[in-house]
Amino acid sequence: MAHSTYKLSHADLLDFPQDGKRHELIDGEHYVSASPTLRHQAVLRNLFVALHGFVKRRGLGQVFFAPVDVFLSDNDVVVPDLIFVRRKRLAILEDRFVRGAPDLAVEVISPWTRRTDLGDKRRAYRKFGFAEYWIVDSSPETVEVFRGEGDWQEPAARLSRAAGPQALASPLFPGLVLTLDQIFE
Repeated sequence: MAHSTYKLSHADLLDFPQDGKRHELIDGEHYVSASPTLRHQAVLRNLFVALHGFVKRRGLGQVFFAPVDVFLSDNDVVVPDLIFVRRKRLAILEDRFVRGAPDLAVEVISPWTRRTDLGDKRRAYRKFGFAEYWIVDSSPETVEVFRGEGDWQEPAARLSRAAGPQALASPLFPGLVLTLDQIFE
């Protein structure tokens, strides 16, 4: 006997209650997470302020922080903590969501999102062609960067504040030097 599994769609997502929680779909499966911690928000703020200022001064594109829906397919709608879309790709920005993979997605890990951020989201972001994915962990103050065409099993860069002064660099932001001290202050 064939086994069929119903996959939720974007239309289903629109019917969910506006309850202040983050609702996402990955391969038709519903993921929900509670409001983040203040530490999570402080780290996200630090990233946004640094990236937004750099991007705006150079006219590189647009930076947004959650909640912004990223529509990847009818069964894949995610809400990264922070996204960046290069200027030449701004057409993917629509009124209610981003249609397609942004150039960068950043997830600041929370205890209740760790497994999803490291597993299902990483695989989805790779599948849908995100240029980079940063996983920022405020405890133990690390950043893992996945980029390019690889399998994303291992990060292209792994930075740790415990290892001393380190800076994050990305081909998406030529000339940007973003220190871990700036991110985790």
